[in-house]
Amino acid sequence: MTSAVTAVKPAPSNIAQEHFSAEFSFETDCWDVHDALARGADFVLLDVRSPALYAKGHIPGAVGLPHGKITANRMSEWPKDTVFVTYCAGPHCNGAARGALRLAGLGRPVKIMAGGITGWLDEGFELAAAEAP
Repeated sequence: MTSAVTAVKPAPSNIAQEHFSAEFSFETDCWDVHDALARGADFVLLDVRSPALYAKGHIPGAVGLPHGKITANRMSEWPKDTVFVTYCAGPHCNGAARGALRLAGLGRPVKIMAGGITGWLDEGFELAAAEAP
């Protein structure tokens, strides 16, 4: 008996390997970001949500930069080879992809942090809140 899972056969192993390997070129996960931040990150973490959501709670060390504000002028603060990692609220939000698309359009290396804030909290990691003025 064939199920919906096996009705379409899995890809041959060599093709599956290429596919899954390529995914790591586009995304990373919360655990790896947390570990890298603790060791001294070699990337800039961008919270691409609104300033209000950033102030309410963000990943410690993240720069708040809404995806709509990612411009060539704004990104000139960083060297051209700076790697960026974008995140948003979580799997229900496409802000990280919007930010990554803008960065890629500017010729900047970028990955998405899969899971966003939701994934970060699911891993048991803490958020930071913006300091009051």
